[in-house]
Amino acid sequence: MNKVESRVNSESREYKRLVKTYYSGQGRIEWKRLVKDAYHRLEFDTTLHYLKKYLPSSGHVLDAGGGPGRYTIELAKMGYDVSLLDFTPELLEVARRQVQKSGVQKKIKNMVQGTICDLSQFETETFDAVVCLGGPLSHVVNKGEREKAIDGLVRVAKKGAPIFVSVMGRTALFVTELIRFPHELELEFFPKLRDTGDYYGGYGFAPCHFYLPEDLKGEFEKRKVNVAEMVGLEGLASGHPKEANRLFRKSPNAWKIWWQTHLKTCTTPASVGISEHFMIICRKRG
Repeated sequence: MNKVESRVNSESREYKRLVKTYYSGQGRIEWKRLVKDAYHRLEFDTTLHYLKKYLPSSGHVLDAGGGPGRYTIELAKMGYDVSLLDFTPELLEVARRQVQKSGVQKKIKNMVQGTICDLSQFETETFDAVVCLGGPLSHVVNKGEREKAIDGLVRVAKKGAPIFVSVMGRTALFVTELIRFPHELELEFFPKLRDTGDYYGGYGFAPCHFYLPEDLKGEFEKRKVNVAEMVGLEGLASGHPKEANRLFRKSPNAWKIWWQTHLKTCTTPASVGISEHFMIICRKRG
């Protein structure tokens, strides 16, 4: 191993440590995040909408990087057998408690610690569907390891199986910086983040790679999959939590109309591009 490879490996280990440290203290927050208010439910409910659209009628699903188990439990309630893998022991412990409370233990086949960068503990073509939701792939900063993770997600899916991967969007991040953290635009880390999507930590969040839609789509198009859809999970509401939550509180009927509008627009390139989280849906070729 040369000096460059040694340095890259050392940096990768440090980024992983920072991610694990960050989420070790976020168990309760992560469990509640997707259902804390109407704005955050956009990500959750839109994801569930498309899971129901593309999942097979039954089977075994891998929830890769599933954290505290919010999607694991929903999938189990829908009748699927589920294996949950996550990097952080503290989040897995939250998942175990929530699975027990939800009464879906019989549908949970495995709950194991591991990284999406190494799915070698699972045999090739094991799962009837694979989900990687909420941004685990974005927390893999090293490009080579992201490619390995995508290879693994595709490998463990059966032929014809759907694969769902959601990531954190770069364009939405720029809007957030403008609105909430304008002082950070002048800090040293921002040009690198702007130009590459890579954020190495140190400013209140774990290391992360923020994606452009065309980059994520291009990565999957190189694999043995067919891309079915790209979905903006917050869509046109992205970056407007106060407005979305106010509409939900003050006018439930108007919110219903907004939800219908969201579903009609969330697959347009504009909605995908501006979303805080967006999802790619693929099907493994036979």
